[in-house]
Amino acid sequence: MQVYTELNLGKTDPGLREPDEPFDITTACEKAALIESLGFDGMVSTETKDDSFILTALAAQATTRLAIATSVAIAFARTPYVTAMAAWRIQALSRGRFTLGLGPQVRAHLVRRFGLEFTPAGPWMRDYVGAVRAFWDCWQNGTRLNYVSDRYKLDLMVPLFNPGPMAFEPPPIHIAALNTVMCQVAGEVAEGFRPHPVCTPRYIREVMLPAFRKGAQKSGRDASKLAAAQKPLIAAAATEEALEKKIRDVRARVAFYASTPAYRPAFEIWGLGELADRLSVLSREQRWEEMPAYVDDDMLHKYAVVGLYEDIADKIVERYSGVLTHVGFSIAVENENDADKLRKMVKRVQAG
Repeated sequence: MQVYTELNLGKTDPGLREPDEPFDITTACEKAALIESLGFDGMVSTETKDDSFILTALAAQATTRLAIATSVAIAFARTPYVTAMAAWRIQALSRGRFTLGLGPQVRAHLVRRFGLEFTPAGPWMRDYVGAVRAFWDCWQNGTRLNYVSDRYKLDLMVPLFNPGPMAFEPPPIHIAALNTVMCQVAGEVAEGFRPHPVCTPRYIREVMLPAFRKGAQKSGRDASKLAAAQKPLIAAAATEEALEKKIRDVRARVAFYASTPAYRPAFEIWGLGELADRLSVLSREQRWEEMPAYVDDDMLHKYAVVGLYEDIADKIVERYSGVLTHVGFSIAVENENDADKLRKMVKRVQAG
């Protein structure tokens, strides 16, 4: 498996971000260079408190071999032209090392945070990716822009707004997915899919991969050559005492995900639908502090990889070998001893 980590994490910790530890964007170049020096295959930027395209551009400038991706940029909040242009320039800046990871976002955020009118996300994403590729084809090959779909009618491209061809192929596209519709769309139109962190290996194997392969077959592509990239939930620490805090954090994260209706299929497969309903009620009532207690040890270990630093790499390999092509993880790096530990972990997972 290829191994990647996230750039925009609080302080120096590439593990779970603490809510009160915002990422310092002035350290982005330094952290990207550190990630490269630790032997990672790639680095991603998440779009929560930061703009993924800004961070990937900074990382591209600060590194020479590291694969760089958005994981994920929220597609529908941007027009296809805006996304196509940002990805085009970062691909050129990175000299061909960029992957455009796109995510649809759930209905509530699209409507109440981005102010958009919601339509079914699967068909919308298919149209969106087609529109982005139409711009790229126009710029790279001089093809006349004429993209017509249910969502878009794009036929205007004048020289002033055309960046022209570059010396590299257009970037691959990965699509964030959880339900079978989006998995099928990803297999049909993208070079890979990115399961949500709450997707367990069982859910990926039994639900997501069959839909992904169905989409690939529809467009005549070999699904075995496409990527499955995930940064799973991981609780890891150097000592048992420190691990307990990480476990508390992951319990809270699992409880939050279980309360989100869009993620319910990943819980129903384990017979946890009723628990998800209960957590949804607590979430609506903003009773956040009560929710982690509903995640018992059995549920915790279904959704997260838990262990000490000395064991965690082997556990990741055991859990995800044959399921993922790319896996994301890391540990806090505060000194050279930490860095050496992480280099060895990365090599172990790469070898698995």
